[in-house]
Amino acid sequence: MAHGHGRCCCCCGEAAAAVGGDRGAAWGLYLRIDRQRLQCLNERREGSGALVFRAWEERGDRAQFVESDDDEELLFNIPFTGNVKLKGVIVMGEDDGTHPAEMRLFKNIPHMSFDDAAREPDQTFSLNRDPTGELEYPTKIARFSNVYHLSIHFPKNFGAETTKIFYIGLKGEWTEAHRHEVTICNYEASANPADHKLEQITPQTHFIS
Repeated sequence: MAHGHGRCCCCCGEAAAAVGGDRGAAWGLYLRIDRQRLQCLNERREGSGALVFRAWEERGDRAQFVESDDDEELLFNIPFTGNVKLKGVIVMGEDDGTHPAEMRLFKNIPHMSFDDAAREPDQTFSLNRDPTGELEYPTKIARFSNVYHLSIHFPKNFGAETTKIFYIGLKGEWTEAHRHEVTICNYEASANPADHKLEQITPQTHFIS
């Protein structure tokens, strides 16, 4: 699998501790994920990738997790049901070598593959081990202010053969996508030959009014 190297936009020490019992509401973007189109590439158990997106208060449920299959890489394709301003990410794993060591974010590239992940990411983070889900990695909000699809690539971990994640928290704001109706006007549903004054129309000739 291809590995890309982007500039690290957030050092480990810049991760802010997510403290406060009322913080859960801020991490509610999991409710705005289009789960029918959510993808996790290289997951060992099909559908397990979707389990890590849940309420912040439920992050301690260690029965729900995703583990990589062939190697240590994981790639999430996360479509939203509207437009999102992404402000922060939490990544919770084991306190061992299976915890992801790097996170790369890409915006608005649906159906990304591992080959696609070789491109420059919109933001890269070096991760600390976080077995309790307390470390918040702040995004560059100006860059992630209008996101309808988010891809998260975990290219490596802290030395284990596979990567294991219990919880991914997404903090930000959601707005409903505005769909513009397209009106198609048919000005002449039934042509009147008298209006066109044509003596003969052959089947091979097409007149566009």
